[in-house]
Amino acid sequence: MKRFATVAAATLFILAAVGCGREDKGPAEQAGQKIDETVEQAKEGMQEAADEAAEKVEEAGDKLRQSTND
Repeated sequence: MKRFATVAAATLFILAAVGCGREDKGPAEQAGQKIDETVEQAKEGMQEAADEAAEKVEEAGDKLRQSTND
């Protein structure tokens, strides 16, 4: 009986491990992946906007320094 319980537990463990490695994704996981992608795109867009703003501020500072030196 003890051997049967051990074999049954091992079988359940193997089936659970195989089930976790499946490639097909459920609707919740697909939605989560789309949210992750959207957040990543938003972060990239915000970084680009911040970089452009920093460049504009630097250009404005350069123009201000140039006008005060003239």
